[in-house]
Formats: sequence, C-alpha cells, structure tokens
Amino acid sequence: MSYVASPSRYANPSFFARCGRSGLLLPRISLGFWHNFGGVDSFENGRAIVRRAFDLGVTHFDLANNYGPPPGSAEENFGKILALDLASYRDEIIITTKAGYGMHPGPYGDWGSRKYLLSSLDASLRRMQLDYVDIFYHHRPDPHTPLEETMGALAHAVRSGKALYVGLSNYDAPGTARAAKILRELGVPALIHQPVYNMFNRWIEPALLDTLEAEGMGCIPFSPLAQGLLTNRYLGGIPADSRAANANSPFLNADRVTPETVAKVQKLGALAQERGQSLAQLALAWVLRDARVTTALIGASKTSQLEDCVGAAANTRFTAEELARIDAILA
Repeated sequence: MSYVASPSRYANPSFFARCGRSGLLLPRISLGFWHNFGGVDSFENGRAIVRRAFDLGVTHFDLANNYGPPPGSAEENFGKILALDLASYRDEIIITTKAGYGMHPGPYGDWGSRKYLLSSLDASLRRMQLDYVDIFYHHRPDPHTPLEETMGALAHAVRSGKALYVGLSNYDAPGTARAAKILRELGVPALIHQPVYNMFNRWIEPALLDTLEAEGMGCIPFSPLAQGLLTNRYLGGIPADSRAANANSPFLNADRVTPETVAKVQKLGALAQERGQSLAQLALAWVLRDARVTTALIGASKTSQLEDCVGAAANTRFTAEELARIDAILA
C-alpha cells in the first residue's frame, strides 16, 4: 500500500523552533543519515525509520555527499525513499546536504574549493533526484582555500536555485564570524551551524553559541548522544553489534567506554529516571535546554530509538539544581 502521512504530524506546534533570526522553523529533533542508511544497510529498515519520523513531525532530514558507506549511497537511498513515499510531501520537508570531506580521488574531491563544492552539490541532487536542497553546508573549514572562495560558492548555490539556504559545520567561533560576514555581504545570510555538542563535549560553550546568537544563526548539534555513550547501550558492557565493538570504527572505540565514563552515565541515568525520561531523552533535553539551539540531530537504527528521542522534546526544562548536579557528575 502507498504511504499516507499521519494527519496528526503537526498536532504539537511547540515541537518546532525558529532557526536563528530567519523565517524557517525546524523540528526540535532532526534525523541524520550519517549511519544506518548506506548501501550496506537494510533499505526497508531505513525506509521505515524515515516514514515513522515524518509521522511524528520530524520534517528535517540531514545528509552529506559522503554518507554511506559507500560514499553517496545514503543520498541514493534517501532519493528512493522520497520517490516511493514522500514525493507528494516535498514542500513539507527540509532536506540538507554537505560537502567538505573526502568524496572521490584527486584534488577536486575534498575540502572547500568552488570546483568541489558546486560539482558535489550537482552530484548530490542527482543522487537524491532533486532540483534543489533546502540547506547546503560547507562541512568543515579549509585552511588552504580563501574563505571568500568557499563562501562565494555557497552563495552561488543559492543564486542558482540549487539551495534555499546555506550553513556551516565544524567552524570555530572566529571562523564562523568571518564566514557569516562574507555571506552577509554577498546577500546570502548564513542560516545555521552544525557542531558536535553533547554532555561530554561542550566545546561550543560559550564562544560559538554567543557568536551564533550575535549573527542570528541557528544551531543544530550533531552527536548529542556522544555516539551512543549517553544511552543505556553500554551500561552492561560493550555489545558485540555496537560501534564500540568494531575495531575499525573511526567514531567510537572501546577505549572510550571506560569504567569512569560508565559510572557517570549511570548517575545521569538515575537523574533521568527521576525526571521521568530515558537517558537518551535527558541527554537530548540537556542539549535543547539552550534557546540558541534550534534542533538536535539524531541517528537511529530502529524506529523505537527514533520514538524515544522524539519524546525528549516534551521536557527540555531543567532546574538550577538539576543543572548543577549534571555538572558535578561530569566534572
């Protein structure tokens, strides 16, 4: 049977927040395709996650040219899901992609040249079978390419109609301010920034958050669950099918699952239980507690994980005592 979206997907208007000083609203929880949607993964499982996400009001899907594996396959799979299930809902969906990390051999498949960024965007549009994306990001700063060239390429993407907005990812506070100034002068304001941010990695406090507020940009932290550390996943050891058990994983390895870390996670879990939340919900609510954070970007390998994460938006308020307790646990 053909997919029909849930009529209650917009029943809770408070699930959406304004992105900086723009006119764009984003759901408090967004779905990322960094893992679990590549060519090595189950297509039907990914399809089920996307459909369930949209039913729950998650209208924002975040991709990049190199997501997979293999690189590009997440975009290809998402394009298929769009064609099968979501084509009639395109105007209700925010689709984003990025370029800036290694995508193909040679000097034109990495970093931040105009050549790479614009050719990558064209390739992403072909893979997803789209005429445009809603947000196109530069995925990381390029120390060798003039920032004016990189930002000029982002501005061109908007002027050409291939992107509606542009964003930055992994830029520090001074770099963000410089990039935002260039884009503003080009008439294409920077919409949003995507940094890593979670209880274990607070590098964006306070400088980057202050910069984003001053520039009128939104913030969409990735890895808010610290690659699964801030869930119940590792409380009983390292599961054989987990990322930490994979010796080849560049994102999370067993060395990070230390007794000290597990002890902290257990204490956070106790606080989450007192608040009537799961540990993952607590971690996401903590990220979303700051009004400058528009939405939290999650990954999911099953619909139950997605549903749990979406539930975090129901309570993002913390008392001063709770925040002090969290700081003490993490110290």
